[in-house]
Amino acid sequence: MKEYKYKINGNVYKVAIGDIEDNIAHVEVNGTSYKVEMEKAPKEAPKPVVRPVARPAAAAPAPVARPAAASTGKSGVKSPLPGVILDIKVNVGDTVKKGQVVIILEAMKMENNINADKDGKITAINVSKGDSVLEGTDLVIIE
Repeated sequence: MKEYKYKINGNVYKVAIGDIEDNIAHVEVNGTSYKVEMEKAPKEAPKPVVRPVARPAAAAPAPVARPAAASTGKSGVKSPLPGVILDIKVNVGDTVKKGQVVIILEAMKMENNINADKDGKITAINVSKGDSVLEGTDLVIIE
């Protein structure tokens, strides 16, 4: 038997819930017994089990030929995670080497060095100090 105390409009009620048979609960409130009829929950229709149909293995699709990215083309150094720009270590027109720090990004209370992904010349800086950036944002463009 489960017992509860309820306070309703300043009145204290001691409620004990006894046996429950079908939809009838035997309840005692402040020493007085009651048979409480509960609403029956609607029966859920059993859901059919859907099983995938086994298909014969298809031949692997032919790989699509894509031209290799030219190292002399423009590419953006992207933010690897959301954060705030703390410092910009390069200027437009600067020549950078692959792996050189171009931006310092604060993310999750940590300073992260964002490095150039290739050798080249900085043609655009798309952010300023203090800017909040999302993951995947082009920070600088290297040509």
